[in-house]
Amino acid sequence: MKTKKSGNDWTAYYDPETGRYFAEIMYTSREGREQYDYEITQEIYSRLGTFGDDAENEGLIRTGSMIYSFANTMYGTLGPERTVWDQEASEAMNSAVQKKRKR
Repeated sequence: MKTKKSGNDWTAYYDPETGRYFAEIMYTSREGREQYDYEITQEIYSRLGTFGDDAENEGLIRTGSMIYSFANTMYGTLGPERTVWDQEASEAMNSAVQKKRKR
């Protein structure tokens, strides 16, 4: 099974060691950066990339469980906003991403 899929603004990972699936949506522009991480199901992962439009892939990812969000835009009044919704899942995703980068 493929352990990484990606589109313009999203990347999905499968960690075969834990059997878990994760996805991130990241927007970068001159206004700033936004990142949203999700734990997704195998069904969501298998459907990613089958749509003709990345907006549909992102919509599918957003049906998963949000585990982390970060926004640092020029429109923010208090500066960067970072929220970890699920610490354990966020650490598991970061570990899976690091393992993928080392390969």
